[in-house]
Amino acid sequence: MCFNLKASVENESFVDSVTYSLAEAWVFYKDTRPFAIYDDDTMIGFVSMYVGEENYQIINFLIDDAFQKKGLGTKAAKTCIHFLQNEYGVKRVSVPVELKNITAQRFWEKLGFVFSDNVEDGYIFMRLIL
Repeated sequence: MCFNLKASVENESFVDSVTYSLAEAWVFYKDTRPFAIYDDDTMIGFVSMYVGEENYQIINFLIDDAFQKKGLGTKAAKTCIHFLQNEYGVKRVSVPVELKNITAQRFWEKLGFVFSDNVEDGYIFMRLIL
């Protein structure tokens, strides 16, 4: 079950819990798409994607501790990007990242995301132009 997923990070505020993310997706159900992330038949992570207002974002992305450092996060992130491209025909994807979460910033940079000037509530928005 996805409620048991845990991604240890330097600061707990860097990653929302799956419970919080699912509650958020329920409240914003018109514009949010939550997904469990699988590697074959094994659940390894969770992601929510915001698809409202033509402002497509990958949010609340996490890979469980047991599956980190195996390339699965990169594979899952690329799958999210392809989903947004195929389902919604997006030309740009954003990722809100905590200003102090350097590890996440580096992860998204490796996938081609660049920093924008947009900072809101302690998050910097990184963007990928497709």
